[in-house]
Amino acid sequence: MTRTITLLISILIISTSLISQTAGELTVTTSTSSTGGNYAPKNVVAIWIEDGSGNFVKTLLAYAQNRKTHLNTWESSTSASGSIYNTTDAITGPTKTSHSTRTCYWNGTNVIGIDVPDGDYKVWMELTDKNSTGNFSSFTFTKGPDAELITPFNVPSFGSISIAWDPTSTDISDNNFNNITISPNPTNGLVHIESDDIVSVEVFDLAGTLIHNGSSTDIDLSEQPQGIYLMNIKTKNSTTNHKIIKQ
Repeated sequence: MTRTITLLISILIISTSLISQTAGELTVTTSTSSTGGNYAPKNVVAIWIEDGSGNFVKTLLAYAQNRKTHLNTWESSTSASGSIYNTTDAITGPTKTSHSTRTCYWNGTNVIGIDVPDGDYKVWMELTDKNSTGNFSSFTFTKGPDAELITPFNVPSFGSISIAWDPTSTDISDNNFNNITISPNPTNGLVHIESDDIVSVEVFDLAGTLIHNGSSTDIDLSEQPQGIYLMNIKTKNSTTNHKIIKQ
């Protein structure tokens, strides 16, 4: 019996080690707009994560209190998980009185703080300004060792959407990655890239706007505001993504 239990524990440990759980951060940014409801411009909005099977993972943002019952898609997702309207670690607040750009973050964990396996996940967004279901949409991204930036087309009530997964392996401390050196990082504006055979360099802000496209190894971000930028570097042999901080 003892031998059987020991074997089962060993199998569990081996199985767990085979499940990749890349650490990192997802940044979600979108600008909201009205559904045409009778309470506009007042609105309630929620952004949350589901796994590839449609299971609720974590709420990232929920500006809704008394009228959260009209965010029916979010309600259904959290209810199915056994924790209706769960907002663990989420950005929360009351009903919004106007529209603006909303930004929220996900650290790759579920509501009990455990890192979830790598794979495909969905960012869901829902907004209403009436006493009924409003507009909602979802966007698939991949959590894994590779950085990813998704800028979907505008959908009803959500525009200028940016979904950026930044794994720890390409964090700002990793300024030398795949024989590519970026310095200084953080930067006050000027960035130099050391690499052979560069084909192109693209730089995006977190809204997904392309702010630089060329093949020069010297990039000038002096005119850009402080914040985080994503750099896509293509060489003859590889394509890599890097996070740049402008101070």
